[in-house]
Amino acid sequence: MAMDRIRVALVGTYVPRQCGIATFTHDLAQAIAEAQGEPLSRHGVVHIVALTNWPQRYTYGPEVIFEIRDGIQGDYLAAADYLNQAPVDLVCVQHEYGIFGGMDGAYVLDLVEALRKPLVVTLHTVLYEPSENQRRILIALARRADRVVVMTERARQFLMERYGVQAEQIVRIDHGAPAMPFEDPAPYKARLGLEGRRVLLTFGLLSPNKGIEVMIEAMKILVPRYPDLLYLVVGATHPEVRRQFGESYRRSLEEAITQAGLQDHIRFVDRYLDREELLTFLMAADIYVAPYLAREQIVSGTLTYALACGKAVISTPSWYAEEILSDGRGILVPFQDPEAMARALDRLISHPEEWERLRRAAYARGREMAWPAIGRRYLDLFRRILERPRPVHRPAWLPLRPSKLPAVRLEHLRQLTDDTGLLQHARGTIPDRQFGYCTDDNARGLLVMVREWARNRDPSILPLMKTYMAFLIHAWNPERGRFRNFMGYDRRWLEDMGSEDAHGRALWALGEAMVFGSEDIQAVAVALFREAWPASRGFQHPRPWAYAILGGLAGLERFPGDLPLQEEVRELARRLEDRFRAKAQRDWRWCDDVVTYDNGILPAALIAAGHRLGESRWLTWGLDALRWLVEIQTDPRGGHFSWIGNRGWFPRGGSKARFAQQPLEGAAMAEAAARAWEATRNPIWLEVLERCVGWFLGWNDRGCTLVDPHTGGCRDGLEPLGPSVHQGAESTLAWLLTLQLAHRLLQPSPERIRSAHTRSQFLPALP
Repeated sequence: MAMDRIRVALVGTYVPRQCGIATFTHDLAQAIAEAQGEPLSRHGVVHIVALTNWPQRYTYGPEVIFEIRDGIQGDYLAAADYLNQAPVDLVCVQHEYGIFGGMDGAYVLDLVEALRKPLVVTLHTVLYEPSENQRRILIALARRADRVVVMTERARQFLMERYGVQAEQIVRIDHGAPAMPFEDPAPYKARLGLEGRRVLLTFGLLSPNKGIEVMIEAMKILVPRYPDLLYLVVGATHPEVRRQFGESYRRSLEEAITQAGLQDHIRFVDRYLDREELLTFLMAADIYVAPYLAREQIVSGTLTYALACGKAVISTPSWYAEEILSDGRGILVPFQDPEAMARALDRLISHPEEWERLRRAAYARGREMAWPAIGRRYLDLFRRILERPRPVHRPAWLPLRPSKLPAVRLEHLRQLTDDTGLLQHARGTIPDRQFGYCTDDNARGLLVMVREWARNRDPSILPLMKTYMAFLIHAWNPERGRFRNFMGYDRRWLEDMGSEDAHGRALWALGEAMVFGSEDIQAVAVALFREAWPASRGFQHPRPWAYAILGGLAGLERFPGDLPLQEEVRELARRLEDRFRAKAQRDWRWCDDVVTYDNGILPAALIAAGHRLGESRWLTWGLDALRWLVEIQTDPRGGHFSWIGNRGWFPRGGSKARFAQQPLEGAAMAEAAARAWEATRNPIWLEVLERCVGWFLGWNDRGCTLVDPHTGGCRDGLEPLGPSVHQGAESTLAWLLTLQLAHRLLQPSPERIRSAHTRSQFLPALP
């Protein structure tokens, strides 16, 4: 199931800093936000980590959540720490050597290596002949990144051939550009007071590699023939050039223009233009000229903008120009050749049909690079990264032995429990009192305690067992004949009658407490069970039937001669069987049209009832449903469990939701596997139990553990980025119930060891 909203952090320079990457980062942020139907804002889906050329300060927009002073190495580690804890799904770094601190921008590695979030790196420069340090930095970035974005095929080739980056690691996405209309330059010329002029244009931060000298020489050739010709050089001097040399380069150009007598034909617009002004100048141009001197230009935002505005383009053959202007989208002329430049310009000026053809070809390519399309492509890439399967391998510690299992630890459960009962939720590992208590969790807590008491008779268990029993006693509402479920932290009940699920879980816990609890707990459990059981007759849903069946079967262990209870358990099992008969088909072995939560409990109840009460048809239905559940929740690549997520479930005829996977599913499947083992003694069900334990310990879709073996706490779910940070009651109890079954049943035997070593796949070996 696709993620609804993807929260992204972009790292790079940012407006109002006068820098091409700053503009790119802003436009990309806006495009990604708009692709998700949101504006840029403090609490939006796109956040910015801005690189500042300290001590320069900028007034950033509210979307900037963190500032890195480029020369302060500690800021990069602080930024990684901040992003690791921020509500961000993925980080996208804009990489250009010069914007980061350290030699060749090496400080960026401190950030990405400390980052624990998925990472995309957009490369604005890929050098053909890097220094050893530059090469080392780029290789390290590519190794850490989930994907590397380049803007040209040539950059892709360089990465593979010169840096050893694997092809599948690289994604090509064009440099973005504004979505502009295809219009005649005349109205825009009028806005700028340029009526009657043929306008040539070069824009971008001015530096010696722009090749303006070449155009001055070409204009000497052209102006006598076209006296209306005007060449505009739009843009401020590059900040680094100005820092080192002031405006000496611009002044040298102005002197050359004066000496050539071209003051009326070459004009500088010496300032950093905002977006609207820049686009007005571009739209006013008849021909865009890129006389750059450097072949090693892997991408050019200026050329991209020119195509997006539908300009006829003449350029020297930089790597980017060769690729973007191929297939007749522009004209290439040799480097530093004023005569060739003049001939190309003369050709376009004197052949308006060729000029028009180039404009249309350029505009068609420019539409493919419009920011809305680029934003969607980045968003699709992010989604694929977040939702893709990760390689997960069968752990070396399987098959499990009790000696390899974590101990059953109750420290976190004790932390979640106060004098009233077990609190539902935690913020991280800290109990969250806001949500109070519920019978669901206190019933599960009682079940854990009585099973643990049966296992080791540790007196330290008794206080928790009695607290949870006391909660169930207080939850019972004799006037309604039902358990209440939700209680606020102020000890006020929020309802007179809880859900059927809560009542059924209470019956299951009380049934086992009658058998396995301490002597004083057993007596109370018997009385409350007898009082609460009649409500099960009116249950309307399969899961409450299943909980009640398991509780009733436990009660029959205590009182095997209780014929009325036996008959009522049989009736509930018949109802569950009838539901499967009514809904199940050849390709859908389930009792409902949607597979939702706590699913293993349904076959567990049928298997247990069939085994204990001698009804083979219930055992058959239960095992059949359990096999199907195992099949649809087994990852075909890794062989691990991938539970149906609660973000959409699994509707008949639809797709299985992959996240958020709940620990509750692991406990339910473990319970079903245990009941199947007890009924059939087939060792395959012990392997299923092992895989349930493995899911908690890292054999899952994200290859990460959900449990803290030192406290017994368990995280609340498995998300696309990994486990939740919170450790609430339900998840912790699910882990403890699964672990208890493993300690009880996973004893080594020659048959089981032979079974585990001779099967490489689970599904073909199902009974």
